[in-house]
Amino acid sequence: MNNKGQMGLAIISAIFVFIVGIMAVNFLIPEISTARVELNCANPNAISDGTKLLCLAVDVGIPYWIIVILSASVGIIIARLAL
Repeated sequence: MNNKGQMGLAIISAIFVFIVGIMAVNFLIPEISTARVELNCANPNAISDGTKLLCLAVDVGIPYWIIVILSASVGIIIARLAL
């Protein structure tokens, strides 16, 4: 396969990874909401410092997932350009 075909395949693969990753966010949102309710994150005065840290870690889940998906998609394209 020539370089043009490999680049087209890389772009299609990157788009597929991006779409599947963004679709997975819909499954993560209810779980994060449930975790926030169970940890009582809405009332910071009633929880310990460790639980506050855990609430922050749970809240970072969605942005972290989106950054991972974007980086994987761009990595697929860059890997085809470099190789």
